[in-house]
Amino acid sequence: MTKRKIFLIAVGSLLIGIVIGGYLFSQTQPRSFLSLKKCDNCLSPSDLGGLIASIGIQKFPGMLPSVVFETDKTIVIRHPSPKTRIHYVIIPKRDIKNVGDISEENAPYFIDAFAVTQKLIQDEKLSRYRFYSNGPGYQTVTYLHFHLIAK
Repeated sequence: MTKRKIFLIAVGSLLIGIVIGGYLFSQTQPRSFLSLKKCDNCLSPSDLGGLIASIGIQKFPGMLPSVVFETDKTIVIRHPSPKTRIHYVIIPKRDIKNVGDISEENAPYFIDAFAVTQKLIQDEKLSRYRFYSNGPGYQTVTYLHFHLIAK
């Protein structure tokens, strides 16, 4: 191959990568090293995990494992390593890093997440349970989600 062909293939691959990356990251909050604004711990495992979770939830929801219930605004999965009999993870389909990043436009996602949680509580006939979310420094994945736990 000539140097020109190699150069054109490299440039073409780069452009295709930029277009695909633009699509995948279009609805995510800044959290990668590529984003110079609002980037505190860009390469931390929890931020990278949040970025991957955001892409998976928003672009490929059908590929998520252990999905229990889903609406247009919320997805519920069984925790991958539960420590109790019931451990659901309720995830809004809007990329929100933590409770501190909530805005008015996120309200429909929270209303739906709480309605879905109420449905799970009723379906499981729970009377004793915990429902919580972790904040920065305690999240293993920087993507707002809630836990519903019962014995």
